[in-house]
Amino acid sequence: MAVSTAGCTSEPDDPPEEVEIAAVGDMNGAENTTFDSPSGRNGAAITELVENDEIDAFLGLGDFQYDTAYCEDYVKYWQPLWGGAKSKLYWVSAPNHDWEPGRNEELDNFMNDQCPGSTGKSAINQERGWIYNGEPYSKDFGNWHVAFLSSALWQYDESEARAATKWLDKDLAAAKKDGKHLAVVHHEPYFTSNTESHERAYEHKPWIDVMWKHRVRLSLSGSQHNYERSCPVNNADQCVPDGMTAFQVSTGGIGLRPFTSNPWYISHRFSDTHGFLRLTLRENGSFNWRFVPTSGFGTDVGWRPAPQ
Repeated sequence: MAVSTAGCTSEPDDPPEEVEIAAVGDMNGAENTTFDSPSGRNGAAITELVENDEIDAFLGLGDFQYDTAYCEDYVKYWQPLWGGAKSKLYWVSAPNHDWEPGRNEELDNFMNDQCPGSTGKSAINQERGWIYNGEPYSKDFGNWHVAFLSSALWQYDESEARAATKWLDKDLAAAKKDGKHLAVVHHEPYFTSNTESHERAYEHKPWIDVMWKHRVRLSLSGSQHNYERSCPVNNADQCVPDGMTAFQVSTGGIGLRPFTSNPWYISHRFSDTHGFLRLTLRENGSFNWRFVPTSGFGTDVGWRPAPQ
């Protein structure tokens, strides 16, 4: 109902804009098409969110299909379980399973619907056209600006990785000037516990320095085959009020790994549950998170207030 004040009529303020996100990486095992597998359950749950228009975006955090994925593997194995979420998918490529020059270089073709038998383009490819595996890009979701980076660059082309660092600096600076809240997505985590297979991605430190410079609010990565959330952390591993909250969500369906170290900046973690992360991003920079278990009982629920 309109309210009259001093002869002027005004409508109630619109509710704050919210953006709903689902995110996960390390999705489907070699030759797996089983709907009741951890991968199948996650794919079905996120597909349902897409079909019911309950999320604005699905962030794919890399390692879509194991082990060496060519066009036919994405179409034959990943697509039956996860393809229903592709229309809202924003993706990054990881080393080894998504992209290794001369070995497997077809994830970008699959995301652009260029593989025989594929059934549509990812969301970002619908918007931008073909994107090669290592190409950085960014996207605004409401009042949030999200940059997407390929960790594979640090393994396969360090000059391109450093060029991406300069791109990130300019991209985040422009978005911050426009009043956006900042997030960054990349596959290999910097703020993480060790496993028997991986430690932190030390070579990503230039990206972390840029992220801290511009006060990125949150980051998303995968790779470790477990779940972690950091304290708000700076580029010196210190928990600080204006640091970035780093989520590592590699629980898409691949076999899980236990932790072998216990860094102080990790606030919550588990390695016994498959599932995915739900985020609600608000225009004032606050956000909620909830880990949704699909095979297991681990969970994580919380809220970070708007920056002061």
